[in-house]
Amino acid sequence: MAHAHAHIGPELLETRIDAGRHPLLADEPPGNGGRDAGPAPYDLLLAALGACTAMTLRMYADRKGWRIDALDVDLRLLGTPDVRRIRRTLTITGPDAAARARLAEIAERTPVTLTLKQGIAIETQLAEQTA
Repeated sequence: MAHAHAHIGPELLETRIDAGRHPLLADEPPGNGGRDAGPAPYDLLLAALGACTAMTLRMYADRKGWRIDALDVDLRLLGTPDVRRIRRTLTITGPDAAARARLAEIAERTPVTLTLKQGIAIETQLAEQTA
């Protein structure tokens, strides 16, 4: 299963993240008290959805034998804190219109898409303190 670890020190908002074996840096823009040293949390969320969408569509097209010259996934978080939505725009170069339409249907069923649409339980616990 997936695993990530985030660490923040006593100053600033820069957060070191280990996502599997890959280090990342997250931050907030200056308007939110950060130094913009990395993507903000919602940017990371959109990045995860974009990566999953692109990878899933590539795998599907490859299985179907459809050549994809380029596939871009543009994501925007819209709305207010009370009512948010994500607008996903696919730009697919290579396959015909029918294949592009099918890929758009598949995008609605990628693993991260389904997780976000269904929601996910989050269980929070405190680690034991060591002296």
